[in-house]
Amino acid sequence: MDLKKAIETRRSIGVVKQDPVPRHLIEEALEAATYAPNHHRTEPWRFFVLEGDARKRLGDVLAEIAQSEMPEPLSAADQIKLTRQKENPLRAPVIIAVAVEPSDDKKVIVQEEYAAVDAAVQNMLLTLHAAGLGAVWRTGPVCYHDKVKSFFGLSTKGDMIGFIYIGYPNMEPKDKPKCDFKKYTQWLS
Repeated sequence: MDLKKAIETRRSIGVVKQDPVPRHLIEEALEAATYAPNHHRTEPWRFFVLEGDARKRLGDVLAEIAQSEMPEPLSAADQIKLTRQKENPLRAPVIIAVAVEPSDDKKVIVQEEYAAVDAAVQNMLLTLHAAGLGAVWRTGPVCYHDKVKSFFGLSTKGDMIGFIYIGYPNMEPKDKPKCDFKKYTQWLS
């Protein structure tokens, strides 16, 4: 698949089959991520590939975080939410958790470290799409929770950028109209 077509046809695929994903396809995506631009060549990205029971352990952490924010005693609705949190990581056979560990170098701007990791995620998403895999990048407040940092062994400066759920597509993506770049572009001379 040529690059322009990959960019134009990539969509978030939130429903995937539980079929195993060959390791070499995940490794290709991880390698592609490391080609993202990063100022001062700090390589601020960190990748954690979760398969099998590792996904269950992440689910336990997500449920623990959710429960800590619920009033006691737990309602029936809260119990359902906790079950969903535990099962969320099981919706795909592979998850790549992507984190940023900003450099300590004084000349490095922390926003550029995040931008580099975001670019790495885009490289992965395009590579996975070109390989025929479905992927969705999930984020949210839970990513920045101390229990998530601890689970992945991140430093106090580190942050989880998000979770990329990966598998073979089990849905047809909706055609998504894209905006015209002209609406958001100014040419300055």
